[in-house]
Amino acid sequence: MGQAILDYFHNENPEDLHTETSISELDELPVAYLFRDFEMMNIIEKKALQLSSGKILDIGAGAGSHSLYLQDEKKLDVTALDISPKSVEVCRLRGIKKAFAKNMLEFSGEKYDTILLLMNGTGIFQSLKVIDIYLQKLHSLLSKNGQILIDSTDILYMFDKDEDGGVYIPAEGYYGELDYIVHYKGQSEDPIKWLYLDFNTLKNAAENNGFTIEKLIQDDDSYLAKLMKR
Repeated sequence: MGQAILDYFHNENPEDLHTETSISELDELPVAYLFRDFEMMNIIEKKALQLSSGKILDIGAGAGSHSLYLQDEKKLDVTALDISPKSVEVCRLRGIKKAFAKNMLEFSGEKYDTILLLMNGTGIFQSLKVIDIYLQKLHSLLSKNGQILIDSTDILYMFDKDEDGGVYIPAEGYYGELDYIVHYKGQSEDPIKWLYLDFNTLKNAAENNGFTIEKLIQDDDSYLAKLMKR
């Protein structure tokens, strides 16, 4: 994905990305979508950016569209964080003043008033087995009265149903734990673990790790939640 973002920015024959998961077929993701402006964002993204205040940490910043809006339009102090060095290079080239290529678990230093995890922000947690590690890290990065704005989708709708409305889901593990694969220009990344969470499961995990949680928006099967220190 980082290479696609870099190619698009430099206009070096970019191609669309193709993504798939362990329960879905190949899907096309236009690289241009990662460079969209505020008006092209969905209702969840717009709400999160409107609510953002203070010192911002944008985790999983990608091409930096959320960070750029907050820095340039809202004049906020923004740090963009992404695991991809090429994505972070583009963030800097687009004018984001503070951008770092690091895993969030290895990132430390300041406290933030708003932490953003958007475009299925729960994906970064990988699995329910390790979600506590990520939530405790987020707790340590958050200021006393700060907020975490995070979105996800309940993907129960993707599973087959029987005649009575019952859903066929895997016998082992949580149904939102998927393998996620990205393809670009004939090359494929190794599968990564990606977590989609229904709101109640996120609520239980958040409360077990010292947060209060509120659902701000429900948009079809997707939602935006706000976490604060209890």
